[in-house]
Parts: sequence; structure tokens; C-alpha cells
Amino acid sequence: MGLSVTADGGRKTPWRDGSFGYVVPALLLIAFFFIVPVIMLLMRSVLEPTPGLQNYRELLGSTTYLRVLLNTFTVAGLVTIVSVLIGFPIAWLLAIMPERWSRLVLAIIVLSMWTNLLARTYAWMVLLQRTGVVNKVLLSLGIIDKPLALVNNLVGVSIGMTYIMLPFIILPLIGVLKSIDPAILRAAALCGANKRQCFTRVLLPLSLPGIASGALMVFVMSLGYYVTPALLGGTSNMMLAELVAQFVQSLVNWGMGGAAALVLLLVTLVLYTIQLKFVNPNRAR
Repeated sequence: MGLSVTADGGRKTPWRDGSFGYVVPALLLIAFFFIVPVIMLLMRSVLEPTPGLQNYRELLGSTTYLRVLLNTFTVAGLVTIVSVLIGFPIAWLLAIMPERWSRLVLAIIVLSMWTNLLARTYAWMVLLQRTGVVNKVLLSLGIIDKPLALVNNLVGVSIGMTYIMLPFIILPLIGVLKSIDPAILRAAALCGANKRQCFTRVLLPLSLPGIASGALMVFVMSLGYYVTPALLGGTSNMMLAELVAQFVQSLVNWGMGGAAALVLLLVTLVLYTIQLKFVNPNRAR
């Protein structure tokens, strides 16, 4: 909220003009449902079972927990990259399609988001099993000689999460791509740029804010996803959200659970700060 200037040339702050009262409910909501729980987690992570940083030392010093962190960041990164590679062409197609067809396809994409997450994950368990549709199609086409193991491993987790995360990369990109004036691309072509140069030097840089926003959303959501990794990954391919749930529900170890959750939160905040610093289109140039 910016400052306004009064008639006598003085600056009027939000507190002086009374507009600050409108944001008080939002601030209270954030305080009670975000800041207070985070502080409670922080306190538990450094106070339980004994005061100190032993929970963080154990979390970051154990090869078992480091493997969980590696699984989490590997899957999140892979899902983000594949989602961008698949989502960008779909978003571009929706941006240039006739409005009637674009709305129909967009409605189908949104409808997939409204379908129950548990039902979608179980559907992928059926599709990816050794006798499922995916393996049968690959066998019939002669691409593989024997069924692939696509469930109870990180491959299945990545496939299922990519399907779930695709709308979150497509929707931000559609608005950005539609806002790009086609005359810019025509001007680049008239200046001698070929299709590849138009894409790499014009379209891609202009769509970078949408790509960054969608990619950050997908990556952060993938870091904290629970249902899909738990069902498609199995116990031998645990991710961080499953580890937090195990600490809290099974082991009743709030100290380690709080430490794991705060590590995840810290990574999210660092990534968000990087995006604001380097990709924010409104930053000063």
C-alpha cells in the first residue's frame, strides 16, 4: 500500500487516512493461522525432547533422512521440469485457439482439478501397474519386452504428480501468453527472425514471469505433497511430507516433525525470494 499526498503537500500514511483498518482482518488471519503455528513448530523443534538443535543435527546428519530430502527435491524438480515442458505448449495452444474451443479445453482442465485427489491417484495406480493399461499399450507397440515397474517407486510418483500439477502451470501461463501482442512476433519475423529465434528471443523471455510463477507453485506444492507419494511411492521411497506425518502420527516426535516442516518452509521462502529478486516483472530495471 503506497503513500498518498495531502493537499498541503504532506504525505498521508495508511494509518493517518484510516485505510489501515481494512487490512487488519487479513493481518489477524495470517497471524493466527500462519505465524503462530510456525512459531509453535519452531519452539517444539528446539525444545523437544531437550532444548537445543539436536533435531536439526539428526535430520541433516542422518543418511536416512538425507535420502528422504534427496527424494523430495529430485521428484519436485523433475515434476516441475516435465510440467513446464508439457504445460507450455498446451498453454500456447489455448492462447491462440478460437475462444469457443479454448474455453471448452480449459473447462476440461479445470474439471480435472475438481476431481477427488484420492480417486485420481488410485486411477494412476491401476493404470501404472504391471497389468495396467500403460504397460499393455507399450507391450502391444513393441516398445518394451516385459512390463515395467511403474508403481512403488519414484517413477510412478513423478508420473502421478505431473498429471496433478499440470493445471497449476497451464493456468498462469495462459494469462501471460494471451497478454503478448501478436504484432511483436510478426515484427520479429519481418526483421528476419526465424521461428526458433522468435521463440527463444521474443516469446520465451516475455512469458518468463508466467513460467517462473507456475514453476514455483508446482515445485513448492510438490515438496509438500503427501497423498500421491504415499500411494504410488511406497514406504521405501518416502518423501518429506510422509516423514513429517510419520514423526507426528506414528512416533509422536513433534521435535523432529517440526524441524522437518521448518526445513521445508525455509526452502520455500528462499525460492520465493529468488523469484521476487530475479523474475518479478515489476522489479526495477
